[in-house]
Amino acid sequence: MRNRPILTLTMNPAVDVSSAVPVLEPFEKLRCSDVWHHPGGGGINVSRVIRRLNAETIAIFPCGGAMGILLKHLLIDERVRHLPIAIAGDTREDFSVSESATGKQFRFILPGPVLSELEIRKCLDAIAARLRPGSFLVASGSLPPGVPVSFYAELANVTASIGAHLVLDTSGASLRAAVDGGGLFLIKPSQSELDELTGDKTLNEEDRIKAARQIVASGRAEFVCVSLGAEGALLIGRGCALKAKAPRVEVKTTIGAGDSFLAALVWAFARRATPSDALKIAVAAGAAALLAPGTGLCSLADMHALRAQVHVDHLEYAH
Repeated sequence: MRNRPILTLTMNPAVDVSSAVPVLEPFEKLRCSDVWHHPGGGGINVSRVIRRLNAETIAIFPCGGAMGILLKHLLIDERVRHLPIAIAGDTREDFSVSESATGKQFRFILPGPVLSELEIRKCLDAIAARLRPGSFLVASGSLPPGVPVSFYAELANVTASIGAHLVLDTSGASLRAAVDGGGLFLIKPSQSELDELTGDKTLNEEDRIKAARQIVASGRAEFVCVSLGAEGALLIGRGCALKAKAPRVEVKTTIGAGDSFLAALVWAFARRATPSDALKIAVAAGAAALLAPGTGLCSLADMHALRAQVHVDHLEYAH
């Protein structure tokens, strides 16, 4: 049977602009070089990577103004199937500047447009109309002004009622509300985001594994995947506690590494990979994204090349 498209939802999309300067100095006119424009926002980036994995995807997002038009054109250029939901406000843009002399990267995140209740409902309705039992939805990124922190919890209810799988990558109050509501297939917090979720900022790795296992045991999520940054990731589920170490690569940017990781993880799960295999390919994809400038995300060739360098450990002490 043909696999259903992996849906993604990005409530606060952006056009990502990135460039470089020799040295970042105050009050001076800084001449930038090599300007890149990429479609941005967590879910959109996930769809971009899934498209590179030769799988079907539909990126759903609110969209308006001149930046919204550019965002759609950029997705067309990458042949990413998408469903923009028209809004009155202007889609935001973000920008990053790399300092060539030091290798440091400076990221500037602009606020998104205020969404009305009707626009929010249109996004939920678009998702509900396209979800099918057993299909995957990835909701990723921050919520723009006007969207309540309960939004992802409501989305989880919609997804669960259809029998689909919701994968959530967000933080703060919206993550807490969604986890409290339950009905999630997978959440992907960073170490600090998991600490915030538990209310304890003194956790070590074993504590985090125990916290993740409690979320799984309670039925609020089937899997908890904890990003460890350059060290790799943990994946906790019923009957599994896994840790994968990331391969060492020359870092050109960290933007999009988490989205590349998540896209590969969901892609693998959608194809019924084992948790161990899914984690391995996800860590390889996240490392591959570090090699691309701007928000170019991971390449398929780099991901496959790095996959052989990823080792997954089964953590006995976590049982």
